[in-house]
Amino acid sequence: MTGRPVTDVFATWTDLTVAGGPVRHYRAGDTGPPVLLLHGGMLDTAAGVWRHVAGGLAADHRVHVIDLPRHGGSRPWSGLLDDAFYRAFLGELLDALGLESAALVGLSLGAGVSVGFALDHPERVDALVAIGPGGIGARRRAQLITWLALRTPGLLRLTSRFLARRPAVVRRSMADNLVAGEGTDGFEEIVGLVVEEARAKAAHREPALDDWMVRAYGPRAMALDHLADLSRLRVPSLWVRGDRDPLVGHAELAAAAAAAPGARLTTIRDAGHIVTYDQPEETSRLVREFLAAAREGRPA
Repeated sequence: MTGRPVTDVFATWTDLTVAGGPVRHYRAGDTGPPVLLLHGGMLDTAAGVWRHVAGGLAADHRVHVIDLPRHGGSRPWSGLLDDAFYRAFLGELLDALGLESAALVGLSLGAGVSVGFALDHPERVDALVAIGPGGIGARRRAQLITWLALRTPGLLRLTSRFLARRPAVVRRSMADNLVAGEGTDGFEEIVGLVVEEARAKAAHREPALDDWMVRAYGPRAMALDHLADLSRLRVPSLWVRGDRDPLVGHAELAAAAAAAPGARLTTIRDAGHIVTYDQPEETSRLVREFLAAAREGRPA
């Protein structure tokens, strides 16, 4: 595996206060332009999702990685952490890190909030890499049923408690959703981190799904869909999905890349939704090449 061992990047951290709440911050790399890595929702953490990507990028970047609010070491948080919250939060985070701007690399939820921030504040985003982004597309399968389930009082907190008490269920779910299943490099460590996060959510009485994701759903169509706004995106962007991603379809991502001026679209083979678990080396390579090209103003 290329890059630094996961323990080198995530063994030490700094705890910040951003937007009135705690944020755990990790650093890698001493030289080069800054890049900020933002993981996905539900049971994702920085040390899980970016475990073999942060070190690879650190060869020529100053890499900043955080646990998003209500994930990993960034808790407890109160209040509604929806799209409006994150559009303000990322600006305050860059301020706290002393960064005028940075490249944003996000996965799933992290990609969705990065897109929203880039639309609002292009002057603070050097480049955007959106991997399996949320907030793209007008409808989802079982739209109404999902919306009703998400609005059922207490259901998402019960889900957190269930997952915390059933590590075998978490393990099976991870095996089913990774292309190589239990043969995935570092599978036991991945499962351990996910189970730990499930227990933390239950202990803090947090819902299993992030507010941003819940609020993105409407009864008949998505309440949050960045697609209509992407024609005004003013930063270089790379749109990425795994070829076996069950959550973000090729048509949706192709539409996003077509709408964003000068955007590039790529698919990672033999990868599902969390491409950083399935193909970390290829993910690192694509991101590094794109960011280098974006800095030089040439097509990636």
